[in-house]
Amino acid sequence: MTMPVDLETDAARLRAVMAEDLAARGYLDDPGWRAAVEAVPRHRFVPGFYLPTDERDGRGLTRWQPVTADLDHGRWLAAAYSDTTLITQFDGDEPDWKHPAARYGGAPTSSSTLPSLVLRMWADAEVREGHTVLEIGTGTGYSTALACERLGSAGVTSIEVDARRLERAASALHDCGHTPTLAVADGQYGYWPEAPFDRIVAACSFRAVPPALVAQTRPGGKILLTLSGWLYGYARVLLTVAGDGTAEGRLLGGTVSFMPARAHAAPAFGNPAHWAAGPPGKARVARHGPERITAATEESFHLRFLVQSTVPDTQLATVGEVVHLVDVVSGSTATLTPGGGVGGGWQVREGGPVRLWECVERVLDAYDAAGRPGPETFTLCVHEDGQHLRHPQLPCLPLPSP
Repeated sequence: MTMPVDLETDAARLRAVMAEDLAARGYLDDPGWRAAVEAVPRHRFVPGFYLPTDERDGRGLTRWQPVTADLDHGRWLAAAYSDTTLITQFDGDEPDWKHPAARYGGAPTSSSTLPSLVLRMWADAEVREGHTVLEIGTGTGYSTALACERLGSAGVTSIEVDARRLERAASALHDCGHTPTLAVADGQYGYWPEAPFDRIVAACSFRAVPPALVAQTRPGGKILLTLSGWLYGYARVLLTVAGDGTAEGRLLGGTVSFMPARAHAAPAFGNPAHWAAGPPGKARVARHGPERITAATEESFHLRFLVQSTVPDTQLATVGEVVHLVDVVSGSTATLTPGGGVGGGWQVREGGPVRLWECVERVLDAYDAAGRPGPETFTLCVHEDGQHLRHPQLPCLPLPSP
């Protein structure tokens, strides 16, 4: 790929500035990763992306504006070298970046993850020279290029479920001189032809640890992945695989979230009003309000994952001030209405075989009684009898069957 000299000069300058900023914030303590950031031209991996605007349509959906070099060269290049996640695809539809159009709403399905998080992932996975690595979720190919620059292409395998996305990433990687093993494959099954691996790092999230990933990791090797679910609770875990095929590891702190693997995405559940119109059950005053799991705090982020492990098939929707929980497997519902208790509070009505909010409240009660322990105090155990989240002061929480 031939680029104008001024573009490459400007890009090199912006890369140096980005590397300096990342280093000052503690993300580039390893000289090898700093050299990789300074060498890999991120702009070649993002010919176009979407940035949100303040505009909304009649349904309240965000207007996403396409950004390319042809539309606004300065904005495109500056964003490419910012520590920002750049959305490159919605709803699985690959844009035509030669003739891009604005769009409203939609679910992001591919992106170029912010560089600081990419570096944090490689560091958290304890990737070292000589390791063979499987990356799940090639995306734009930028993180793959950093790994190739740091480890050499021969040790890097990257898989992507979207063939069109992989084709674009492969072109950019090869144009930059990198030749990792690339394949169109579903991340939940890993990639047997190149196994076993010393490290597996996933740039998407799963409801539970895919057994194939454990089987494809060498004894003593590590798997870094994000667990998620239909309540949009997230937890990152670094697992160490034992010689008997089991794996264990502590949850990691922070509020990192990733798009779900497409096979693990939450199903559409329909109209909340239809669910609320079912057998309402008898109203009662809720011991805990929904803000315990919906507030924009680190504790709520963590709690949402713990609750999700107890009611894994449940989704949440807010209509006006009313909060609905619906379980698409059992048909159970819970509707929380504000103003039902002393001093305000919430009223809850539950229907179906599972008392959803009662399950949530039991988790919250136990969590409070245990002193509100943080994620780093939990251990995920992957054994023949299933996958369980363990804590010395709390009941064992199973993950959904993978």
